[in-house]
Amino acid sequence: MTVPRQPSSPDSPDSSDSPDSPDEGKRPPEDRRHMIRRRWLTATIIVLLIGVPAGYLVISANQSRNSGRDKEAKYSATGLTAGWPSKVQRRLYDVPIPPYSREVAYYETNNWRTSRMYAQFLTSNKGLDKFLKQIGSSTADLEKNDITISKRDRKVVGWEFTDPGPWYGLTHEQKDPIPTLDVVVNRANPDHPMVYVVSTTTP
Repeated sequence: MTVPRQPSSPDSPDSSDSPDSPDEGKRPPEDRRHMIRRRWLTATIIVLLIGVPAGYLVISANQSRNSGRDKEAKYSATGLTAGWPSKVQRRLYDVPIPPYSREVAYYETNNWRTSRMYAQFLTSNKGLDKFLKQIGSSTADLEKNDITISKRDRKVVGWEFTDPGPWYGLTHEQKDPIPTLDVVVNRANPDHPMVYVVSTTTP
């Protein structure tokens, strides 16, 4: 007895309808010119995807490094150190520099009798209000054209206060050993005051 031949399943690799059928779905072989062009295009895309962002990172890093060097050179000539004083220094000298301040620099001197910290920062009007409030003062205490930082202290860090003003100042005296603060503010930019502080403490 002969068993009738069953039709091939549509999923069978021998099916003429299969996408892998030797009679259908074949692509012509890729010629050399097309292959070279495809590889060149792929290599170009890879270079662009990797090389361009890397180039931006290098440029950005160099700009940041150069900016830092410029600040260090600018302040080193006056004895100031570009950057923020430590939290301990800010607490010890009662100089709460507001967050997001710029152009921050400082210098500290110590001897057996007196310790001083010189600090400067560019802030906003809100930042200035917060700073003065934290030291126990306010903008109402600022006196126009009152340069409260002495010539001696200005000379130590090279502050000249000759830029266009208006200039304001105040002295916030406190009982030893709590620091006394001399504050000068340049409001040439009405939205971003530049603040200079000398904090003096006597043990």
